[in-house]
Amino acid sequence: MRRLFVLWSVWLGAFGLLAGAPARALTVEDALAVAQGATDERIDAINRLAAASDERGHALIRALADEALKHTDDRVFIVSGGTAVDAVTGQPAALPEAAGDAMVNNRLRGVLDTALAGIELFTAGPARQREAARSLQRSAFSDPDPEGLPLIEKALALDTLDAATRQSLELAQAALQLASEDEAVRLAAATKLGEARQPIVRPLIEDRLKQESSAKVKAALGQSLAAIDRRVALASGLGQAFTGISLGSILLLAALGLAITYGLMGVINMAHGELIMIGAYATWLVQAFFRQHLPGWFDAYLLVALPVAFAASALVGAVMERTVIRFLYGRPLETLLATWGISLVLMQLVRSLFGAQNVAVENPSWMSGGITLLGSLNLPYNRLVILAFAAAVLIGVSLLIARTRLGLFVRGVTQNRPIAACMGVNTARIDTWAFALGSGIAGLAGCALSQIGNVGPDLGQAYIVDSFMVVVLGGVGQLAGTVYAALGLGLLNKFIEGWAGAVLAKIAVLVFIIVFIQKRPQGIFALKGRSVEA
Repeated sequence: MRRLFVLWSVWLGAFGLLAGAPARALTVEDALAVAQGATDERIDAINRLAAASDERGHALIRALADEALKHTDDRVFIVSGGTAVDAVTGQPAALPEAAGDAMVNNRLRGVLDTALAGIELFTAGPARQREAARSLQRSAFSDPDPEGLPLIEKALALDTLDAATRQSLELAQAALQLASEDEAVRLAAATKLGEARQPIVRPLIEDRLKQESSAKVKAALGQSLAAIDRRVALASGLGQAFTGISLGSILLLAALGLAITYGLMGVINMAHGELIMIGAYATWLVQAFFRQHLPGWFDAYLLVALPVAFAASALVGAVMERTVIRFLYGRPLETLLATWGISLVLMQLVRSLFGAQNVAVENPSWMSGGITLLGSLNLPYNRLVILAFAAAVLIGVSLLIARTRLGLFVRGVTQNRPIAACMGVNTARIDTWAFALGSGIAGLAGCALSQIGNVGPDLGQAYIVDSFMVVVLGGVGQLAGTVYAALGLGLLNKFIEGWAGAVLAKIAVLVFIIVFIQKRPQGIFALKGRSVEA
């Protein structure tokens, strides 16, 4: 309780800076009191200096927190970069050999952290002010102490607070008012906490509900608890939906290239997962190059990694098509065996070049962090970027297949190879371009996957089966079906996983696909036309 009182005292002193606390110049006695002596006396001195508007005193507190404070019997020095200045005058000074370190114990460290936060609350900008208010709110929720109410009321009287800071302080005030002897005050506090609907308030309300004797306040606390539970349930459901859509976007990226090589060309490419892996390793190599040679441009490495990953996987795919697959068109089982062998070769080649251990790909700073909604729903930036990237790749592929000359030739060769050849289309070249395109899209998937997990030789094995399931379920040769199948499987998998666990979710999804294909072998979207009916 004494420590809490000390912390509240420091905060109150910090708020007093803007509330007209008198300026008080740092004295030698104050500096010595901070640097040496009993812990209680040093805390009292820190409190006095934190409450004053003297920059020398604030610098002294910062130096003590940084363990850059030395002292003799009659002087105190701040040491930085090998030079010393007198803490009271701020003038350079020679550091005596007899100067000792100002020791900081755990109790002092907690007081210093709070004092610095209180000082910075009014010397920094609005962002720091909001952070300090949130810290005060968390303290009130986790360990409420009515001694802090004067601080809250003094802070709320200021007209310099923005809306977010004021809201945090009002919630802290309500948390402390739950222990008031006035029934009306407790009732208003219970209602206020319910309006916030923040999960962090729940333990505080539950604890107070056990102690409350007033029926009105109990009813208000119960209503607040129910409102928080509804908010938590909504956030949980939206979180599962977002996770499912995120998984669906990853499956879409992984399956989009396969929708071309298998869906349009009829090649069962078991090396598709390894093409994803090549894109991921290409991203890792670009990251390593930027870290070593262009550290100032590191946040831009991903923009360079995208075309590099596409080109690397597309080149490997083109070589595969020209050397092996071109001789196996129309023989799906043989393409399966041949590409399975190629996948083993590619995995072993990567192990020989980069080792069998996983490598880490770091997110750029603009992809780090996330958005918090409804108090507990976190939307990571890297997942949001992958969602947008998957949509962009889908739109690009759709436009390429439907609106470009290459897309026209690919569709023509797919629908009727002999007639396309008779009309002058170089079918062999189109096969190579189409297979390279599907492989390059797999490389883009690898680039995206590198942002949410480690990269290793077995990366593709985790997605090859799911990719085939997406293509078959959506309908062979149908990009729209691939989209519906990827998002549907992602959502279905995550909602079942939240209810029955990851293993049973995988089994349930597989059983669903088997039953669906039995009832509708063509998938969600079936090809239409005379060639299909024949």
